[in-house]
Amino acid sequence: MTPMPVAEYIYEHPLSLLLIGFTFAALTGIYFKEAFCFNRIETKFLTPLVPLLLLGHLVGILPVSAEKLLLSIWSILFLVFALRKVIQPIPPDIGDKSVFEYLKHSKAGQS
Repeated sequence: MTPMPVAEYIYEHPLSLLLIGFTFAALTGIYFKEAFCFNRIETKFLTPLVPLLLLGHLVGILPVSAEKLLLSIWSILFLVFALRKVIQPIPPDIGDKSVFEYLKHSKAGQS
């Protein structure tokens, strides 16, 4: 283990993003879903922003000033997204459960 904080370690060792990349892939998937299901403007920007920022850092093509700017934009948009999710009613977010009912009844009919 290294005594430095995780964020600093990742900043100084871009390949370490491969170890935690699944978290950001999952977030990008959530942003993508929210953009299409709820037409949220912030998620339409977050969907390409996250991979651009992470891959840009991993490959080393983004200057530090661009990384700082993109990270600031990401933070603000993620805060907007999180606050909107907190006040969103739960039933629309869960979605249509009729597919599960159909599968349950069709499975019961086969037995």
